[in-house]
Amino acid sequence: MNALYNYLLKLADDSFIMGQRLSAWCGEGPYLEEDIALTNIALDELGQANNFYVYASRVADNGKSEDDLAFLRYEHEYLNAHLTELPNEDYAQTILKVYVFSVYQKLMYAALSNSADEELSAIAQKSLKEVRYHYTHAASWMKIFAQGTEESRMRLDRAIENIWEYTQGLFAKVEGEDDLIALNITPNVDALYEDFLSITEKDFQDFGLEYPKDHFMQPKSRTGYHTEYFGFMLCELQYMQRAYPGCTW
Repeated sequence: MNALYNYLLKLADDSFIMGQRLSAWCGEGPYLEEDIALTNIALDELGQANNFYVYASRVADNGKSEDDLAFLRYEHEYLNAHLTELPNEDYAQTILKVYVFSVYQKLMYAALSNSADEELSAIAQKSLKEVRYHYTHAASWMKIFAQGTEESRMRLDRAIENIWEYTQGLFAKVEGEDDLIALNITPNVDALYEDFLSITEKDFQDFGLEYPKDHFMQPKSRTGYHTEYFGFMLCELQYMQRAYPGCTW
């Protein structure tokens, strides 16, 4: 079951790292309602991560808990996509990250809802309800920034230039994933990526944005190689568990 274990870590690590990034906005949002909205999205992602880590822990059956998987692995053992670990920067880049990630998760969870693995299907169905809201929220802000002031449009255009090349990495496979596809446990991410391109191109037309024309995409997502930002992030995440081994809440 190593293939399923790797796949569960892929999903869990994505949500865990994205949730951690977004949580940095807690108390820093542009106004109270938006502060609460983005914090709730972060909590949703952390909740999804916990569900996948719990299942991965049971699949591995090696005595490691979900907390061990979240906080006590080495950098090269994390299988998240590079996009999730990129800095928040300004609010335009944060919203763009949430938008891209929610389109990806919406496609992924909708497909996983029909998985032959009943537990994976159940987690996906629950998570899909959450990411539909994430998508609606982020898409609304994308349109506001694109059609707002000259500065908001400039910031969004700059964010697209900064991070669009990391979008395809969300659809990278992990070791053994093709075997899971053959068993109808997981969807074919190559087909999902084509759907992602269609949805985002249509959305960009609605937002009034020019769709990115540069087809270059950063490689090595989900291979254990990470961006320069990940190590600093991991130090913060693991501090308590490393400093006080075995600590519990």
